Parts: sequence; C-alpha cells; structure tokens
Amino acid sequence: MLTTATALAVLLGSVTLAAAGAGPAAADSSALLPLKSSGDIVVDGVHHRVFISDPTAGQVVVTDYAGTVTAAVGSLPGVHGLELSPDSGTLYAAVRDADAVVAIDTATATESRRFATGAGAGPWYVALAGGKLWFSYGSSGNGNIGSLDPSGVDPKVTLGQDTGRTFYDAPILDASAGAPGTLVAGAPGQSPVELAVYDVSSGTASRTAYAFDPGSTGGGNLQDLAVTPDGKDVVTASGAPYYQAVYKLTDLTADGKYVTNTYPNAVDIAPNGDVAAGTSSSYEPDVHVFKQGVPTPVKQYDLPDTGTPGDSDLLAPAGLAWAPDESRLFALSKNGADAYALRIYDAPTKASTTLTVNAPATAGRGTSLALTGTLASSAAFGADTKVSVTRTDDESPAGKPLGTATVETDGSYTLADTPPAGGKVTYTVTYAGDDAHAGASATHEVSVAKSAAALTLNNDGKVYGYGSDVTFAAHLGTTYKNRTVEIWADPYGSDKPNTLVKKGTVDSHGNLSATVRLTRDTKVSATFTGDTRYAARTVTSSAYTRVAISTSLSGSYKSATAWNQKYSYFHQSKDPVQNTTMSMYPGRTYQLQVQRYADGAWRTTATEYFSLDRHGRDAATLDGTPPIGPRFRIRSSYIDPKSGDNVNTTTYGAWKYFVFTR
Repeated sequence: MLTTATALAVLLGSVTLAAAGAGPAAADSSALLPLKSSGDIVVDGVHHRVFISDPTAGQVVVTDYAGTVTAAVGSLPGVHGLELSPDSGTLYAAVRDADAVVAIDTATATESRRFATGAGAGPWYVALAGGKLWFSYGSSGNGNIGSLDPSGVDPKVTLGQDTGRTFYDAPILDASAGAPGTLVAGAPGQSPVELAVYDVSSGTASRTAYAFDPGSTGGGNLQDLAVTPDGKDVVTASGAPYYQAVYKLTDLTADGKYVTNTYPNAVDIAPNGDVAAGTSSSYEPDVHVFKQGVPTPVKQYDLPDTGTPGDSDLLAPAGLAWAPDESRLFALSKNGADAYALRIYDAPTKASTTLTVNAPATAGRGTSLALTGTLASSAAFGADTKVSVTRTDDESPAGKPLGTATVETDGSYTLADTPPAGGKVTYTVTYAGDDAHAGASATHEVSVAKSAAALTLNNDGKVYGYGSDVTFAAHLGTTYKNRTVEIWADPYGSDKPNTLVKKGTVDSHGNLSATVRLTRDTKVSATFTGDTRYAARTVTSSAYTRVAISTSLSGSYKSATAWNQKYSYFHQSKDPVQNTTMSMYPGRTYQLQVQRYADGAWRTTATEYFSLDRHGRDAATLDGTPPIGPRFRIRSSYIDPKSGDNVNTTTYGAWKYFVFTR
C-alpha cells in the first residue's frame, strides 16, 4: 500500500527543476580540452577569452566563454604562470624551459614578443607590480625573483631581487592594483607555508613582511594564492588546513578564513572581492563561492565523475578564474582518464534557488486545474517576489503567458488555469532571479483529454452484388476547427491496398459521401484526424460483396417447362456438363452440388469442390449411368471460406434442372 505522501506525489505528478541546485551543483556547461597538463588559467574580459597554460605540451590553449577552443599558442616549452595586462591587451607567459617571458597578443592569440631572462633563469610565475613585470625562477635552494620592464625597447632584466634568499624554489607570485608597488610571494608545495611581501615601487624588491607557518596553522603544500582587490590581504590555498586562510599584507598575521573542505588547491578573487576557492575533494564539493569576508559559502559545486566509475573528477591546482564582470566562474578539471575539461558556472555569486511545480498528471479539457509549488533559497526573498507561468500546447506551440503568481512568505505559490486544448500541455514556471538569487525554472506536463467527436458511417453489414457502385455517407458531429473527413476503402485480400477514396470538408450538415465500386468484401473507413480540442476518430463499415457466377448445362437434347421450372432433358447415355464461370481470385475453387427430388423434397446426392482455371472457368462432367425418370438439379456456388479464400461473401449460383430419358 502506498503511503499518503507517495500516493499524493503520484496523483499530482510533481516535477522539480532547480537552477544551480540547493546543495552541491554541477557546472552549467562544460567542454573537453586538448591538454596534457595544466599550469595556470586567466580570463580576458575584453575579448571574452580564456587562456590556459599546458607545460607538458608547451602551449597556451585559448577558448571562448563557452569552452570552445579557438586557438593555441605553441613553442612555449614548460609554460606555467600567466599574467594579463591591465588593458587586457597582452598576456605574459612564464616559459620555464625557454628561459623567457613571452608576450601574447590577446586579440589575435599570437606571440608578439619574447623576453629572454637568461640561462638558468627559466621563469615559473609572473606578476605585474610597480610598473614592472616580476617573475620567479630557480630551484633546489636557488629560488629567486627577477624583473623586467616590458614597455622598454631593450628591457633590462634584473635577477636576484630577493636578496634575502627567502625561497627554496621559484615562488608563486601575485599583486593587486589595490596595493600598488606591492608583490606577494609564496613557496609552492612546501610545508609549512612560507610567505613574503615585497615593496617593489622603487624598481627593486625590498621585503617588508615574512612568515614561516603564518597564523601557526601547521598547514602546508601551498598550491595557489591571490591578493585581494583592495590590497589589504592575501588569500592562500594549501593542502592543509582545510580552509583558504587570509593574511594581512602588512605583517602576514591571520585575518580570517574561507571554510571549504579537504585539500584546498585553488583561489581566485573577483574585482568586487568575492572569493572562489577550490579543493581537491573526491567525494565533496570542489568549488566554493564566498561573498567577501563571509566565511561560509554562498554556493558550492561538485565535479561529476566523467572517467572511471567511482573515480571522481578533481579540480586542477590553481584551476579557478573569474570573468572580470563576475558573470561566470571558470574551473579546470581532470578526470581519472587524464581528460581535462573547462567547466563554466553562470551567476556563481548568486544564491541557489530551487523551484518546484505540482499539477495533476491528467485533466479534462476546459476544466480548471491548480498549479502549486515552492520557491526556496538559502537567501531570503523579498516581499513581492513573483514567478511567471507559461502554457505550451497545440494551440500555443510558442507558449502563452498566463501571468504571474506571488510567492508567499513560506515560499509557496498557486495559480489556476483552464487548458482549452487537449493533448500534452506543458506548464513552465520561471523565477527570473535578482541581484542576490539565481534564476530557476520548473516544468510539468499534463495530459489533457480531448472531447470525443461524433462520427458515423452507413452500410455496415450490408451485402451487395458484384460490381455494385455503393455510396457511403459519413456524418461528423461538432468539432473545433477541423471539419475534414477521409473515406478509405480496403478490399479483402493481400493484393489490394487500403485506398483513399475521398478527402474533403463535410457540408453544412456534417456529411461527406463517396461512391465505391465493390468487387470484394471491403472495409470502408471514415477518419477524422482530430484537432486541438477533439480527439481523432475512425469508424468502419464492412460491406460484403457476392461473386459473379454464370452457369449452364450442355449436352441435352431438348428443354421444356415442367413442375414450374425449365428442365433440360438428357438421354441416359449422354453425360451432362455443368459449365461454370466465376469472378476469379488466386487459388479459388467452387462448390458443385447435385440434388434429387425424392419423397416430396430435394435431397443432396453429391457435393464436391472443383478448381477454376486462371480465367475463372470450369466444365464438370456428370458421368455414370443415371436412373430414368427422377428429377435432378445442379448448381455452382462460392462458399466463404471453403472455396479457398474469404475475399467475397458466400454466393449461391442458380439451380439448373434436368431429367434423364431413354
């Protein structure tokens, strides 16, 4: 037995569609990328392009905002860190294995200039600050920072800018327009985390703050960092602790946190300060979106499993980037089969909304039905929040707006509608969203019963002679717009197709007639194809048709009328011949029946079936020595289906009477 809740759900046929989901959500869209590895990701808001470095393949892959690859800049061995110029005109790429920083024209996605950094100074990360381009290089205890002026005709490269020899390997670099002349660096992959801040406004780097295990968290394995747009803090993503830690640039003391989950590995900050934080989490959300300064996420996204079953996709290190207008968030993922994908999240800073719509699964045409549902979100809605409703059916295939319904304080809404058309009716409920909430929509299909059309066809069950021209009259009752009727004739037998005899608009009385020549039993159909309010209907009449039979007796020496019949007279020595001609059908036989008059009644003496030739003819000879004097009669008949087919109705031929004499 169904529980009450289950029974109601089945009765109402509830359907729910959520925009961005109430809990961890999937990407709004995604696209596979031809990457062998990943280093960094940057978004160009002017040209609507996404740039992704691939160190292994030595290229920067370029996509549009939909993730479609539009170009690839090659000959960049070991390319890793990327930095976009303030005017979005140039992308700077750190090309480690070429000992160079390469400038890429963002409009054409081609290399425009190459800056040599010197042998052994292959750059890993780049950042613009204080009017110069800063790059990190070195490894195995020789990590350091260099600079160059990309605007110069022959820019001077200055290495060894970190005179304190702070880092073991080339550090991660970042800067912000909110802190001009300030550069932040962090040791990649190291435990515990090591950070440093430099004043680079003079053209040389002077370390102003340093922390080894800042905040005393014991965290390590730094993967990414980002300086806030106001230049106040740096946000880090390290394998531990399980949050993106925030530190002041002035002294690198703790200044808050954005709580995520296991293994933080990415962070990017939008121009308004909203934070995208990433984690390498197999069974939990991977992308977390925060409003500036709020430690709990406004939205989370869980990467799907697209590779080996049970092997969840993971976020690539430093694999997050905002569109500058914050309309989208881009995430770079990798599955268990080493396939990379760019995932695009729309309106990521808006709170998720969930919209449901309930309605009966079936309804009668012209009967009022109630649409109900709920709108829910983690963020409260305003007092006059509305959802709009559209009905799509055969009369309104493009959709007909039904108006709006006000969302009550408990999130519920109600709207009544009377569907005019039958068939599949789809209701679409839409919440447009606002500055704080993502939009959402939900649909529900209702099967609306159409009215039954009255349709009749005459002559059902009647029997007609072979070759008769019979008029069949169809009558159509009330309908909506369609007043067309089709009359079809389907003769019995597999060799004759069902044929349209007439198609037309019924007259003012609802009638349409067609004449059919009958040579076989025929199923005649009248069809109304229906309209938006009346269901299609077909009615049939079975008209039965006799065969054409012609018979004669030959061999008699005379004929005369006797006993009120015409008799043929045969000498006893002469064998009568029954000649039969019948309308033909392949394999058809005919029944030959002989009767003798005895004791006041006709009594059958013989009944046999004989084959017809291809023209439908046969001549049957009655041989033997018959008695003299008794009266006889004979006839040829078609017997359905004993005559070998069923394409005609049983037809008895006329009796032929005869007598034998000496």
